[in-house]
Amino acid sequence: MKSVLEKLRDRSARVGVVGLGYVGLPFALEAAQAGYQVTGVERNPERVANVNQGKNYIDDIREADLAREVEAGRLRAQVSFDGVEELDVLIIAVPTPLDKNLVPDLQYVRHVTEELARRLRPGQLVSLESTTYPGTTEEIMRPILERSGLKADRDFFLAHSPERVDPGNKRWQTKNTAKVVGGVGPNSLEVALAFYGSVLESVVPISSAKAAEMVKVFENTFRAVNIALVNELALLCDRMGLNVWEVLDAAFTKPFGIMPFYPGPGVGGHCIPLDPHYLEWKAREHNFRTRFIALAGEVNRAMPEFVRTKAWRILNEQGLAPSRSHILVLGLAYKKDISDWRESPAIEVIKLLRRDGAHVSYHDPYIPVFKHEGLDLKSVELSDEVLRAADLVIITTDHSSLDYARVVREAKHVLDTKNATKAVPDREGKVTLL
Repeated sequence: MKSVLEKLRDRSARVGVVGLGYVGLPFALEAAQAGYQVTGVERNPERVANVNQGKNYIDDIREADLAREVEAGRLRAQVSFDGVEELDVLIIAVPTPLDKNLVPDLQYVRHVTEELARRLRPGQLVSLESTTYPGTTEEIMRPILERSGLKADRDFFLAHSPERVDPGNKRWQTKNTAKVVGGVGPNSLEVALAFYGSVLESVVPISSAKAAEMVKVFENTFRAVNIALVNELALLCDRMGLNVWEVLDAAFTKPFGIMPFYPGPGVGGHCIPLDPHYLEWKAREHNFRTRFIALAGEVNRAMPEFVRTKAWRILNEQGLAPSRSHILVLGLAYKKDISDWRESPAIEVIKLLRRDGAHVSYHDPYIPVFKHEGLDLKSVELSDEVLRAADLVIITTDHSSLDYARVVREAKHVLDTKNATKAVPDREGKVTLL
């Protein structure tokens, strides 16, 4: 019988990917393109049907590539865990949210691990890609998997390899982004490196699964802290009557010792608003207070409220009360040129404005309908009439396809939280920056 390493060398290993979202589906496609036969396990039947029909629902995937692998029989999806025992490699890419108290919610990781434990056989590689706190693979997953009677790093292999997905990034995608890999022991590391190295361009071995988990939460905490720094600078510049964008543009001309970060209406996406709190929570177990992380979270979560304050300041100058105001929000996605709205600060901005009685509509070319988080909205057409009818237009996402010169020209006033109107001439007097 072939060992898993032999199967990886000749691509006869069969791969399973649990969770076909923004992380799982792109990776499943890469594995199929590398020559593996891939089975996706996804609890959403609509996603399963789409995959099996070669229909794409992830921004960073070309539908033609997906359809090609499905038609070739190298990629398929299913709702159940049936047949998982026949697979050689099992990649877990499920959500790791926080609860309302900012406590890690690992219910999906636990559920999947328990399902795999019931079907685990010798020689399989299990790798967690979901972002989580350092220790999850060893302390949560390993004991559950070893209930099978098999021992990690001897009978089966267990690793953590954090995802590094940046939705909408055309340069750095799953294939060419270096992959950090840590195992629970030397054998697990060897097998995990062999697998990921056969699919991706670059792998980075690290001493343990726990270290790999720390790498990921540090990467996103680094961004969260620096975004909070410029957000706080924006708040100070507002008090001092300074243009924060001018200050930052000048500062970033320095060729050393600085890295560009920019303010905005808050932070969104599947990583930056959540992942630092995983590290913050875990640190308490060691009687350690992560003060930078806590403060950064407070600053970033306060930004939608600051946008609301500036909006009412502008409308007050026009003699308008919130209950008599019509506000148009441009952009619901958490970043430009994608359809991902997870944790988008624009959603919180809309909720705050509506709570004050304002009539709020939105336009986003990537999100035609939004029915989540207590909101039921449809994107309005961005016509001249719609722009003129709004008492205030708030730019919360700087989508490249929007004509910001027209927005400025037709709108009564614009609150630009992303400096999207930077290149628009004669914006002074019509545009208020964050």
